[in-house]
Amino acid sequence: MARYLDVHPDNPQPRLIGQIVQALRDDQLIAYPTDSGYALGSRIGNKDGRDRILAIRGLDDRHHFTLVCRDFSQLGQLVHVDNNAFRAVRAATPGPFTFILPATPEVPRRLLHPKKRTVGVRIPDHVVVRALLEELGEPILSSTLILPGESEPRTNGWDVKEELDHQVDIVVEAGDTPAEPTTVIDWSGDTPEVVREGAGDWSRFLG
Repeated sequence: MARYLDVHPDNPQPRLIGQIVQALRDDQLIAYPTDSGYALGSRIGNKDGRDRILAIRGLDDRHHFTLVCRDFSQLGQLVHVDNNAFRAVRAATPGPFTFILPATPEVPRRLLHPKKRTVGVRIPDHVVVRALLEELGEPILSSTLILPGESEPRTNGWDVKEELDHQVDIVVEAGDTPAEPTTVIDWSGDTPEVVREGAGDWSRFLG
């Protein structure tokens, strides 16, 4: 059974943040709230975590994973951001946007799109997630918690626990969570392509 941790949305309890981070370091899988619904998360080095996320979501190896970053500096260590993308990506973060960009050698190959060698990155605008990232000291391997047959992410921690009680190790509750997933922008080419219209003003990326 998954542990259910109720974290204050504005003033996260350090003790609970520490427990969640320790679980990630112990290669456990968490379900946690973000600024665009719930997500599944594990440590980047957790090979089993990647496979568990794919199984829960019913996805194959072509799925673009997202590396959730603390800040733009951390993001820049994981992906190549050329001059065309730099200002726009920086202006849109933190926020509900996921950017697909060419990965640097810092990203394990098993996390990359098998053909494009790209990966998703984002900087969320969520107090609890930022506290987790600060304590962990590295990005979280993540995927929006959209279950097979559904089109929107889960938004309620207790619903997530009831649905995934034996498939995740920790469910984090932190108050109201928006139901709209991130907007996904593929910027692996010369111009941005909106591949999923979600939260935020994605019209800024249209030519």
